[in-house]
Amino acid sequence: MSRVGHGLPMLAGMSRAELEQWAQEQGEPVFRGRQLADWVFHRLELDPRQMTNLPHSLRELAATVLVAPAGRVTAVDAAEDGTEKLLVRLADGQSVEMVLIPAEARMTFCLSTQVGCPVRCRFCASGAEGLVRNLQAGEIIEELVFGARRIGRLPDNVVFMGIGEGLLNLEELLRAIESMVSPDGFGMSPRRLTVSTSGIVPGIRRLAEFGRELTLAVSLHAVNDELRARLIPDGFRYPVCEILAAVDEYRERAGRMVTLEYTLLDGVNDSPADARELARISREHHAKINLIPYNATDTAFRRPPRRVLETFFRTVEQCGGRVTMRQERGSSRTAACGQLRRRHAAGSEDVLSGGE
Repeated sequence: MSRVGHGLPMLAGMSRAELEQWAQEQGEPVFRGRQLADWVFHRLELDPRQMTNLPHSLRELAATVLVAPAGRVTAVDAAEDGTEKLLVRLADGQSVEMVLIPAEARMTFCLSTQVGCPVRCRFCASGAEGLVRNLQAGEIIEELVFGARRIGRLPDNVVFMGIGEGLLNLEELLRAIESMVSPDGFGMSPRRLTVSTSGIVPGIRRLAEFGRELTLAVSLHAVNDELRARLIPDGFRYPVCEILAAVDEYRERAGRMVTLEYTLLDGVNDSPADARELARISREHHAKINLIPYNATDTAFRRPPRRVLETFFRTVEQCGGRVTMRQERGSSRTAACGQLRRRHAAGSEDVLSGGE
């Protein structure tokens, strides 16, 4: 059960069983807990005062002793292609980003798992200032609900690719995922959920033991340890061979092909030799490669020219790698994860409409 503030439980962080127990502890019948769960998981309502089939006294009690909601949407950055990035202000004043990404008939939510990130990849905006704190499961669930209320339904897909390294906040992440996929929760298909990691080997193995058919995406970004050391600091960087061994274990235990994310950086990891080695890794580990053209932040890294991107893609493909190139979505000024949060932390007031 997620708790914030002075130790009060978060409504969004409670399972149906926990809500049933809570109702009984208040002297109410069990079905009142089921009604609370129905409001959260099916009607996407986090404010007990709006739960009109509950007695007024219980609504007021729930609003007083449960944190509901703990966060709120305070800014929206909307792009011409329909992508929306939401800034979610948390109960302690910290903030994270989530993104609503439309594509044809599908909607994908990109959710954050931490405030800041401890890995601090050298080309990444979201980890530039390090880790502030982990998100609790209820805070992750609130991101989902804020987005779902905005579009009027649950998304088709969820990717945990926002701010933070989810596998370094694994217990809270797994609790949130269980709420999303449980028939007693939101009832989403686990195959529609993707967990992204920078390559935290113990976390990958624990995720394999979780027993859900989740999609795993590993941010590889380099084909050898020497190059990877230029991109990822020492603290949470695992050897490439150990990461790929964990990828094999995950594929075998979860029965899911793993995606290897590869951000292309001009003059760093975009050579023909890199492409050929990446294709070999794809073949030998039965993994899909997702190439990502770099979104420039304020680092020294640059995006490769278009011809280099196209040549790299063709080389991986011609060498037998299973490869895609990520379609870019969102406005250029805040496309990279963490930029909207940093802009507002710096005191900018160019807030677009759309708070919850």
